[in-house]
Amino acid sequence: MNKNKVIRHQQLRLILYNLIAFTVLFGLFGAIVFGQMRTTLFAKPDRDLTMYKSIIEARFGGSPLKDGSSERFRFGRVMPPPSPRIIPVQWDANGEITNIQQIGMLNYENYGLENLKFDLSTIGVISNLTLNGTYHFRTLTVPDPLSKGSYIQLLVDVDTEHNLLGNFKRIIIICAAVFILLSITASIILSRKTMKPVIRSWEKQVEFVENASHELRTPLTIIQNKLELLQTMPDKKIVDTFENIALSLSETRRLSRLTTDLLTLARADSTETQLEKQPVDIDELIHKMCSPYIEIAELSDKHIWLRLTSKARIQADPARLHQLMVILLDNALKYTGEQDSIGISTYIKENRVFIEVSDTGIGISEEGLQRVFDRFYREDRARTRESGGSGLGLSIAQWIVHSHHGTIQALHNHPKGVIIRIRLPK
Repeated sequence: MNKNKVIRHQQLRLILYNLIAFTVLFGLFGAIVFGQMRTTLFAKPDRDLTMYKSIIEARFGGSPLKDGSSERFRFGRVMPPPSPRIIPVQWDANGEITNIQQIGMLNYENYGLENLKFDLSTIGVISNLTLNGTYHFRTLTVPDPLSKGSYIQLLVDVDTEHNLLGNFKRIIIICAAVFILLSITASIILSRKTMKPVIRSWEKQVEFVENASHELRTPLTIIQNKLELLQTMPDKKIVDTFENIALSLSETRRLSRLTTDLLTLARADSTETQLEKQPVDIDELIHKMCSPYIEIAELSDKHIWLRLTSKARIQADPARLHQLMVILLDNALKYTGEQDSIGISTYIKENRVFIEVSDTGIGISEEGLQRVFDRFYREDRARTRESGGSGLGLSIAQWIVHSHHGTIQALHNHPKGVIIRIRLPK
């Protein structure tokens, strides 16, 4: 599948996921706020209904009126409601309203109570009621204690609360629409930011695979060609084919080093490789490991000098620091000629341990200084291949330094050459 198509498809999926997440979160938030608003608005009417129900049950539950049933119709005067908003409606056993006079004809007609029907589902349960599609009530029905089969229905006008709730609902809907539009914009921005490291990783992986394939193909091709050539000369003696065998062995060693470096970097990327830290004397470690390199340099008419003045002990992995110095010294020896010098110095500055490996060799370009730690990057591929380099050494060096929470950089060494400067925490 095309790379751009894959990235675009993944980006669209991220936009969709982010949009769904934002919408669900805002939906839950809106539902919670709306529910709390509704509960708060209806809390007072519901409290009044419950209080009036308790008064009815306490006042009449077991204390019949002296004058008989006729007194029951003067309900409004006998026991006035605790809130002027409450309208008590008395129903007889036939489902007829019996206290129209106490309700008042004005209220009776204005509220459309002539259309009110008795509903058994409202007995003992606070519920909503709408009359004529305009008037909104909270209602509660209780049995009439003075007449079997009769009921008292309590109505509270909640038009104000209903209008407030409706306005709030419209605000929530408008905010939801605006929020969804903002969520789309935010999802696009977040998806792009999320995809940036993915794209970089993709490009690095593709580049790594291409470079690794190229590096592996060359020694394998050489080994294959030389072995095929040897196969065509079965009668030849080893001494006659020494050069072919030597070249094959050289490429085999190079292939082995390359695969080792690739494995090291793969483990570093997966954080599989763990450091075994212990107190390390930097000056002592560097002096000890540089001794054989001093002799190697003298054989090539090169000079290695040491200036170890840090006198520092740090928590580090000695094996990895040894590997780091081997990489830096190998590079310095590869890119210096006769009469050139290589220097290793240590010192303390700003409460950090500095290690510098400098040389007076061929140097490096400005572009090379920026890319020298990239995997498979080589300033001069032809020259590096002759010296057996793969372009992975400094990448491994960078990983070792970073894993010790330090920094590494390449600088020009005037008048010529390169300085590799390492900072490690003390």
